[in-house]
Amino acid sequence: MTQNRKSLVHMNGGLVLTDGGMETTLIFHEGLDLPHFAAFPLIDSDEGRAALTRYYERYLSLARESRLGFILDTPTWRANPDWSSGLGYDLAALRRVNVDAVRFVQDLRAEWSSAVSPCVINGVIGPRGDGYVAGTMDPVEAEDYHAFQIKALADAGVDMVSAMTMNTIGEATGIARAAKAVGLPHVISFTLETDGHLVGGASLRQAIEAVDEATGGSPAYYMINCAHPLHIEGAFGQGEAWTARLGGLRANASTLSHAELDEAETLDEGDPADMGRRYRALQASHPGLRVVGGCCGTDHRHVEAIRDACLHAVT
Repeated sequence: MTQNRKSLVHMNGGLVLTDGGMETTLIFHEGLDLPHFAAFPLIDSDEGRAALTRYYERYLSLARESRLGFILDTPTWRANPDWSSGLGYDLAALRRVNVDAVRFVQDLRAEWSSAVSPCVINGVIGPRGDGYVAGTMDPVEAEDYHAFQIKALADAGVDMVSAMTMNTIGEATGIARAAKAVGLPHVISFTLETDGHLVGGASLRQAIEAVDEATGGSPAYYMINCAHPLHIEGAFGQGEAWTARLGGLRANASTLSHAELDEAETLDEGDPADMGRRYRALQASHPGLRVVGGCCGTDHRHVEAIRDACLHAVT
C-alpha cells in the first residue's frame, strides 16, 4: 500500500491511534528480557514474534472497534548501528532485521486494516545514544549516521518514518534530511524534561522552529513523547503559529523525571483515567493533536482511556 506515502490517513483529519509503551509492556507485563531496551531482536524468534503480535493486537482492536485509523510502528527504535552492535548484529544483520520488522507489521496490517480503520506503516527511529541524555551530533553527522536505517526501512516499504525520543536539534535535523533524501514522509518527536524543555535547555518552540528552518519545513508534523502531560502542558504556546506544527502526543504514565525513571526498579503505571482527561484538555486547546498513544509505562488500558476521552474532543 505504498499509496499511503502520498496520502497518509492521519493527515486528513480525525483521531488516529497508535500503541503504548512497547518495551516497558514487554518487560514488566510479558516478563521478557530486552537487553539495551531493544525490542527488535524479538523479530528473530517465533516466541518473540508471538509476543509482539499479542502486544500489537490489543491496540489494533481498540482502533477497529472505534473505526479509527492506526499508526502501526515497527519495533525498531533501537535498531541502529551503535545499539545493535552490542547485541551481536553487524550491518548486514541490522539491515536484514529492519527489513524483517517492516514485513512483520505489514502482515499485521494485511489482517487488521480496513477502509474504516486503515493502518499506516511507520518506521521508527530512535536516538543514536540515550534518549534521556543529550547527544552531541551535528546535523551532517546525524544525517550520515541515520541514513543507513532510514534507507533499509524505505526499501522495505514503510509509508513514513518517525524519529522518537529526540532530545537535540542537531540529531533531529539530520534525521529529517536523511528521510527527505529518500522521499519518505517523516515526523520528529521530541522528549521533554519536567520543565517542558529539551534536556539541553532549548524550548519546544525553539526546537521545532530550528528544524523547520534547517530543513525547509520537511517534517510532516512534530510530536512529543516520553514525558508526562504535567511536564508537557507548560511547553505549549497559546495561539502561536508554531503550535500548528504539533500533530501528536505519546506521554509517559509516570510523573517521575527521566533521571528518576532511569533508577526505578518497578513500573509506575500512573492513572489511565487521569491521563485520558489530560489528553482531552490538551487536545481541546490544540486540536491539531490527532495522533495519540502512550510511551513508557503505558499499555492498552491507557490508550483506551485516551481514545475514549479524545473522541469527545475531536470533531
